[in-house]
Amino acid sequence: MIFIRKLWAIVWKDLLSELRTKEMILSMCLFSFLVLIIFSFALGTEVMDLKTIVPGILWVVFIFSGLMGLGRAFGAERDKGTLSGLLLCPLSPWGIYLAKVVGTFIFTAIMEIFTLSIFIILFNLNLLPVLLPIGLIIFLGTLGFSAIGTLFSAMSAATKSRDTILSILVFPITVPMLIAAVKATETILAGKAVAEVYPSLKILIAFDLIYLLIAYLTFTFIIEE
Repeated sequence: MIFIRKLWAIVWKDLLSELRTKEMILSMCLFSFLVLIIFSFALGTEVMDLKTIVPGILWVVFIFSGLMGLGRAFGAERDKGTLSGLLLCPLSPWGIYLAKVVGTFIFTAIMEIFTLSIFIILFNLNLLPVLLPIGLIIFLGTLGFSAIGTLFSAMSAATKSRDTILSILVFPITVPMLIAAVKATETILAGKAVAEVYPSLKILIAFDLIYLLIAYLTFTFIIEE
């Protein structure tokens, strides 16, 4: 219980900081909106195989928009010189990492809810019947993205071109997870049985656990460099 309270204190600090500036949320949502508008005009709503295209579009928007927020997970701490103070908190490096993952997950989830709402309007899709399985797929994909992205954010925060390095690190390692998420979303939108999504869900869960394990084993060394 004490561990959760300490963890939430860091999450709350990040939430309050973002509420004051709103830089990250606004930039992520604006970017996703612009990308969706471009895809909407390019594809229209009369494409015969629209439901096979939109899952890829949706996850591309999620990943690219999410990257805009990932860089600030530890970049802001480095820029403001507060990272040393953060490490002095009565919380283990693993706890600090989990707090940053939770914060990143919350910010990314807000962007995804906004994106999904605009997505439904622009592409004239009714997702209410499949909202629960779609929500589960997005949850698992976002958890894995936040887990590995936060780790790489800490790794690249001290570099001058951290946004570029972060993208180079995140994209290759998240490709298998992204493929599984797109495939699962496509299966659901195609109206197939939920049982057919289970293999993709297992892959997403496996990658979530792998990313968290990698972070557990390496984060202490990365953050103390």
